[in-house]
Amino acid sequence: MDDYMRQFQEGLIEVEIEAENLLLARHQLVENDRVRNGNREALTALRKRARTTKTSIPLPFESIMVRDSASRPLVKEVCATCGNHDSMEKTWMMFPGTDVLARIPFHAAHTILEKDQARLDHDTKKLQSYVKEKSFSISEKGILADKISPGVLRSLVTLRDNQNRDV
Repeated sequence: MDDYMRQFQEGLIEVEIEAENLLLARHQLVENDRVRNGNREALTALRKRARTTKTSIPLPFESIMVRDSASRPLVKEVCATCGNHDSMEKTWMMFPGTDVLARIPFHAAHTILEKDQARLDHDTKKLQSYVKEKSFSISEKGILADKISPGVLRSLVTLRDNQNRDV
């Protein structure tokens, strides 16, 4: 094989690998979004159960002043999701990423979901920047565009392996 064909083949392999990584990242974005929506729905259900909204509970610096038995003022921290709801009340929860269903305290359930939501938000932002970077990288391979038609490059991005093909 001559040198030109070898370079051409290496360029095609490189673009195909980057396109495959791009597709995997997009698939992971869809999965993260599905899990985030589930977490959001679960948090909304917990807030309804506690009869709170995101804005109905005072912020920590607006905490409620209460008096104990000695009549001295104390600051009582109020959870933004629990509100006045009994935070030790047991609630059923399926842990993220597992098939384990457990009955845990209300406060622990929404805390786990909120932390998972924050992690998913961070992962989604990282994946979005990765998809942007890979898309730009593939488009920068403009040297292939004059040798390969844009339709062929597009087909590399949407290439699928069919296991059940009729031969």
